Amino acid sequence: MDFEFSEDQKQLGAEARRFLAAKCPPAAVRTVLEGPQAYDAALWKGLGEMGFLGVVVPEQYGGLGLGYLEACVVAEEMGRALAPVPFSSSVLLATEFLLTAGSEAQKQAWLPKLASGAAIGCFAFAEATGAVSPKTLQVAAASGKLTGTKLVVADGDIADVAIVAARTAPGSDARGVSLFLVDLKGLGVTKTPVDTIDPTRSHATLTFKDAPAEPLGEAGDGWRLIGEVFDRAAVLTAFEQIGGADRALEMARDYALERMAFGRQIGSFQAIKHMLADMYVSAALARSNGYYGAWALSTGAAELPEAAASARVAATQAFQHCAKNNIQVHGGMGFTWAFDCHLFYRRSNLLALNLGSLSQWQDALIQRMRERNVQAA
Repeated sequence: MDFEFSEDQKQLGAEARRFLAAKCPPAAVRTVLEGPQAYDAALWKGLGEMGFLGVVVPEQYGGLGLGYLEACVVAEEMGRALAPVPFSSSVLLATEFLLTAGSEAQKQAWLPKLASGAAIGCFAFAEATGAVSPKTLQVAAASGKLTGTKLVVADGDIADVAIVAARTAPGSDARGVSLFLVDLKGLGVTKTPVDTIDPTRSHATLTFKDAPAEPLGEAGDGWRLIGEVFDRAAVLTAFEQIGGADRALEMARDYALERMAFGRQIGSFQAIKHMLADMYVSAALARSNGYYGAWALSTGAAELPEAAASARVAATQAFQHCAKNNIQVHGGMGFTWAFDCHLFYRRSNLLALNLGSLSQWQDALIQRMRERNVQAA
C-alpha cells in the first residue's frame, strides 16, 4: 500500500511553503506576538486568495473542491510557518461543521465567505476546566435563542460566526446536545479576550444572552457530530503539528552544525547527537501515524477513529518533544526572547490542548482499539 502523496499534492504543498516563506517569516509571527493585532489579517486575506482556506470546500461554494489529502499538505505548511491566523478554528472546525451538517441555505451563506477569508469561524465548546462531556455542557438553547458562557474559545474574539454546542434538553445525556450557528456580530453576544501561552493565536470567552441562533443539523445529534468532525480535525491538526516538529528539528540541526565549542561543531558531541536522533525518531513516528490518519480520512475508512487518535497522540508528543529539545540544543541562547525557539514551544503547547488534551486522546485511542478488538472477536 502506497501512503505517499501524489506529485500534484506535493506541488500544492511546495506552493504553500513558498507563499508562507515569503509572507510569513518569523518576523511576521513576532509582529503579532508583540503587537496589538490578534492575527495577521494581510496573510489571512492572501491565504484566501490563493485558495488555501477552501481546499475541501466544493467549487459551488467558492472552494477548490479538492480532498483531505490536499488539506493535509496545506495544514503541514501552516504548522511549519507557525502562521498567526485562525486556520484551525475557521478551516478545520467551523468549515467542517458546515460541510457536515449545514443546510443548503447555511452553506450558501457562509462557506464562500469562509473559503475566501472574508469571514472567520470558530467552535464554542468548553464551559468549565477539564475534559468536556455532555454533563459539563449547560449553555441553553430555547426558542431560537442561546444563553450561557463558553470559555477559552480559540479565535472567538475575531470570529464572525460560531458553531456552538448547546443543551436543548435538561440533564446530562448526550441526546440533549445540539449544535447552533450564531452570528457573533448579532445581538446578545459579548466577547472577552483571554491571554494564553501563545498570543499569536487569540482566544476569548463568549457570553450569550438571548443571542439569536440557527440549528445546525438535527436536534439531539450534536454530540455525534462533534465526534465526527473532531476525528477529521485531529488528523489535519496532526499535520499542523508535524510541520512544526519538522521545522523545530531543522532549526536544532542547523544550529548544531554551525555552533562551535572547544574547536568543534556542537553537533559532534554525543549528547547533542542523541538529542537530535531522538527528535528525528519522534517526528518520523508522528509522520507515519499522520499518513495512516490521512489515508483513513481521505478514503472514509472504518479505521478512522483509531487512526485519528493515534495521529493526534503521536503528533502532539513529537511537536512538544522537538520544540523543547530545540531550546536545549540552542543552550542558553535558546531560552532568550531574541531566538525563535520559544515561538515553536508556545505553539506546541497550545496545539497540545486543541480538540482536547493529550491524555484524553490517549484514553480515546485505547478505548477505540478495545472496541475494534471486540468487534473483530
